[in-house]
Amino acid sequence: MAGPARRCCLGWDFSTQQVKVVAVDENLNVFYEDSVHFDRDLPEFGTQGGVHIHKDGLTVTSPVLMWVQALDIILEKMKALGFDFSQILALSGAGQQHGSIYWKAGASRALTSLSPALPLHQQLEACFSISDSPVWMDSSTTAQCRQLEAAMGGAQALSCLTGSRAYERFTGNQIAKIFQQNPEAYSLTERISLVSSFAASLFLGSYSPIDYSDGSGMNLLQIRDKVWSQACLGACAPQLEEKLGLPVPSSSVAGTISSYYVQRYGFHPGCKVVAFTGDNPASLAGMRLEEGDIVVSLGTSDTLFLWLQEPMPSLEGHIFCNPVDPQHYMALLCFKNGSLMRERIRDESASCSWSEFSKALQATEMGNGGNLGFYFDVMEITPEIVGRHRFNAENCEVSAFPRDVEIRALIEGQFMAKRIHAEGLGYRVMPKTKILATGGASHNRDILQVLADVFGAPVYVTDTANSACVGSAYRAFHGLAAGAEVPFADVVKLAPQPRLAATPTPGATQVYEALLPQYAKLEQRIVSQTRGAPE
Repeated sequence: MAGPARRCCLGWDFSTQQVKVVAVDENLNVFYEDSVHFDRDLPEFGTQGGVHIHKDGLTVTSPVLMWVQALDIILEKMKALGFDFSQILALSGAGQQHGSIYWKAGASRALTSLSPALPLHQQLEACFSISDSPVWMDSSTTAQCRQLEAAMGGAQALSCLTGSRAYERFTGNQIAKIFQQNPEAYSLTERISLVSSFAASLFLGSYSPIDYSDGSGMNLLQIRDKVWSQACLGACAPQLEEKLGLPVPSSSVAGTISSYYVQRYGFHPGCKVVAFTGDNPASLAGMRLEEGDIVVSLGTSDTLFLWLQEPMPSLEGHIFCNPVDPQHYMALLCFKNGSLMRERIRDESASCSWSEFSKALQATEMGNGGNLGFYFDVMEITPEIVGRHRFNAENCEVSAFPRDVEIRALIEGQFMAKRIHAEGLGYRVMPKTKILATGGASHNRDILQVLADVFGAPVYVTDTANSACVGSAYRAFHGLAAGAEVPFADVVKLAPQPRLAATPTPGATQVYEALLPQYAKLEQRIVSQTRGAPE
């Protein structure tokens, strides 16, 4: 790599389909990036989309050594290009959430005595008691979820304690399944890592602790006290606390880099390793969310990231410890009927044209004359409803809307649902609130206008292609600056600013403050009818 040496931090992302790295200089400019794509670059592992889907269709795993070898490949590539590793001040990273790695008894000795003459994957081959890690796509642990909820006094009690009801992909339930079905492998395990803390361990040459934020995705951490719940641990498996180690603040420095990297690649021996976290928390850092902000990701399914001060855990969504502010929280809400639903209504009501779709939004008034719609062609998860339901201004269900009304009802309904469910978790729009829109539909200014109007807050767009990676590099700088003692916002103030895309139309607040309770009431009515309960 030509050019003068630049002091920098590295941000890593061990995601489902690839391992990715970025280098960010002290002015917060990204000046290097690379990735290893598992299916393409490591075909010997036989993954599809980075995973193995088992015959039952429910069990989904990834080979641990594939992740290790991907790291070897990236570092060798950087070395061959002349990357100056001595200029790296610190590194941090992200891992796909919920996945778990099982280190065999004796693995810590292998980690601490790595030989710089050999790649990592050759030295760690015999270090795992389970060679294929369960990942977030796994849904084979329904029985363990029910057992955990029963042990904790119900789904809501578990959610109040850990931030989420029991979910199949959450790590505690995966550990319980391994203990129940493979007790021998469990007893041979000396340490259980998340993907994030596993990756950090590779850099440290010793076991890295799990951070509070990624640890919140396990159904095991008490999110308010930030300690493992003894009752949850006991309900999942024996000796679990000693296998997990103590959790740590997300901005803490886990240690300095292993001498392996100093000798093999030329890292500076003082290079710091800041605790790794989950990919969603790292994206929050990469998008530089602040108190009161919200990210609306408009993709195949729509996802909301919220910055919360006072969480109210419920049976839907997830609440995690905030990765950049230990006093606060973040929440995730997922809505299945996202872009595919928008495209279907576009095809039916706007002649398959986005410009016709936009014209319909421009031609109809805020509030849509009181006409409200619910559009769920696949079973929604927030809330559990399926089908299309339309209501006129008198709250009477009708079978159809005129085309323009249909289009506005869809978009207004999607955004009103997002606001209602966000507020259900404790979110409040504040005077300084920013909405960051990402994903395919964020390119449509008319859709973003409705978003600004419904939330009563300005909408910005931002490039988030590498948000978990870049967020990890930002977090490395934050850890260097003494972490929790220094506001994250101060550390990243030089970073590129998002672009303003829409501001609320005058009068929008009054229109939607009247409609939102109406929409919530109708949603409840549909949920009751769907469950066959009395209204």
